[in-house]
Amino acid sequence: MHYRVFYLFDRSGDSLSSASAVEMSAKAICEQLLPRLQTEDDYLGIIDAQENVLQVLCEPAGGRYWVELPIDAAKASYGRYLSIDELKGLMMELPEVFDREAIPGLEYRPW
Repeated sequence: MHYRVFYLFDRSGDSLSSASAVEMSAKAICEQLLPRLQTEDDYLGIIDAQENVLQVLCEPAGGRYWVELPIDAAKASYGRYLSIDELKGLMMELPEVFDREAIPGLEYRPW
Protein backbone atom coordinates (compact mmCIF):
# COMPACT_ATOMS: atom_id res chain seq x y z
CA MET A 1 0.00 0.00 0.00
CA HIS A 2 1.28 3.45 -0.89
CA TYR A 3 0.54 6.74 0.84
CA ARG A 4 1.73 10.33 0.53
CA VAL A 5 3.87 11.65 3.36
CA PHE A 6 5.00 14.99 4.78
CA TYR A 7 7.21 15.63 7.77
CA LEU A 8 9.46 17.79 9.90
CA PHE A 9 12.60 16.41 11.52
CA ASP A 10 13.82 19.22 13.73
CA ARG A 11 17.33 17.93 14.47
CA SER A 12 18.31 17.67 10.81
CA GLY A 13 16.08 20.50 9.62
CA ASP A 14 14.54 18.25 6.96
CA SER A 15 10.96 19.10 6.14
CA LEU A 16 8.40 18.45 3.47
CA SER A 17 5.06 20.27 3.43
CA SER A 18 1.73 18.55 2.95
CA ALA A 19 1.37 20.42 -0.35
CA SER A 20 4.57 18.74 -1.57
CA ALA A 21 3.91 15.31 -0.05
CA VAL A 22 5.69 12.38 -1.71
CA GLU A 23 4.48 8.84 -2.26
CA MET A 24 5.97 6.07 -0.13
CA SER A 25 5.08 2.50 0.78
CA ALA A 26 4.24 1.54 4.36
CA LYS A 27 7.48 -0.46 4.48
CA ALA A 28 9.55 2.54 3.36
CA ILE A 29 7.81 4.75 5.94
CA CYS A 30 8.76 2.27 8.68
CA GLU A 31 12.35 1.91 7.53
CA GLN A 32 13.17 5.46 6.46
CA LEU A 33 10.95 7.87 8.40
CA LEU A 34 9.94 6.38 11.75
CA PRO A 35 13.56 6.19 13.01
CA ARG A 36 13.90 9.93 12.32
CA LEU A 37 11.16 10.83 14.83
CA GLN A 38 13.43 11.75 17.74
CA THR A 39 12.45 15.11 19.26
CA GLU A 40 9.18 16.57 20.50
CA ASP A 41 9.10 18.93 17.51
CA ASP A 42 9.31 16.09 14.96
CA TYR A 43 6.20 14.92 13.16
CA LEU A 44 5.16 12.71 10.31
CA GLY A 45 1.94 13.06 8.31
CA ILE A 46 0.57 10.25 6.19
CA ILE A 47 -2.17 10.97 3.64
CA ASP A 48 -4.47 8.19 2.42
CA ALA A 49 -6.28 7.79 -0.92
CA GLN A 50 -9.19 10.00 0.26
CA GLU A 51 -7.01 12.81 1.63
CA ASN A 52 -7.43 11.74 5.29
CA VAL A 53 -4.35 12.44 7.40
CA LEU A 54 -2.76 10.29 10.09
CA GLN A 55 -0.24 12.27 12.14
CA VAL A 56 2.56 10.81 14.23
CA LEU A 57 4.27 12.95 16.87
CA CYS A 58 7.26 11.95 18.96
CA GLU A 59 7.26 12.13 22.75
CA PRO A 60 10.89 11.29 23.59
CA ALA A 61 10.58 11.77 27.36
CA GLY A 62 7.93 9.06 27.52
CA GLY A 63 9.53 6.88 24.87
CA ARG A 64 6.26 6.84 22.97
CA TYR A 65 4.47 8.30 19.98
CA TRP A 66 1.14 10.10 19.71
CA VAL A 67 -0.82 8.89 16.67
CA GLU A 68 -3.90 10.88 15.69
CA LEU A 69 -6.56 11.42 13.08
CA PRO A 70 -7.13 15.20 13.16
CA ILE A 71 -10.58 16.68 12.57
CA ASP A 72 -9.88 20.28 11.58
CA ALA A 73 -13.54 21.35 11.54
CA ALA A 74 -13.97 20.23 15.16
CA LYS A 75 -10.53 21.49 16.20
CA ALA A 76 -9.88 18.09 17.74
CA SER A 77 -8.46 14.68 16.97
CA TYR A 78 -8.86 11.03 17.77
CA GLY A 79 -5.57 9.62 18.97
CA ARG A 80 -3.60 7.39 21.29
CA TYR A 81 -0.07 6.71 22.45
CA LEU A 82 1.91 3.82 20.96
CA SER A 83 5.32 2.31 21.58
CA ILE A 84 7.71 2.10 18.63
CA ASP A 85 6.88 -1.59 18.13
CA GLU A 86 3.14 -0.87 18.19
CA LEU A 87 3.68 2.01 15.77
CA LYS A 88 5.61 -0.18 13.33
CA GLY A 89 2.89 -2.81 13.53
CA LEU A 90 0.23 -0.18 12.83
CA MET A 91 2.15 1.15 9.82
CA MET A 92 2.37 -2.30 8.27
CA GLU A 93 -1.39 -2.84 8.72
CA LEU A 94 -2.71 0.57 7.67
CA PRO A 95 -5.86 0.39 5.57
CA GLU A 96 -6.22 2.17 2.24
CA VAL A 97 -8.52 4.73 3.92
CA PHE A 98 -7.95 5.89 7.50
CA ASP A 99 -10.84 5.96 9.95
CA ARG A 100 -11.31 5.60 13.69
CA GLU A 101 -12.07 1.89 13.39
CA ALA A 102 -8.69 1.30 11.74
CA ILE A 103 -6.83 2.16 14.95
CA PRO A 104 -8.20 0.60 18.13
CA GLY A 105 -8.29 2.57 21.37
CA LEU A 106 -8.47 6.10 19.97
CA GLU A 107 -9.69 8.82 22.33
CA TYR A 108 -11.24 12.17 21.46
CA ARG A 109 -9.05 15.13 22.34
CA PRO A 110 -9.92 18.80 21.66
CA TRP A 111 -7.05 21.11 20.71
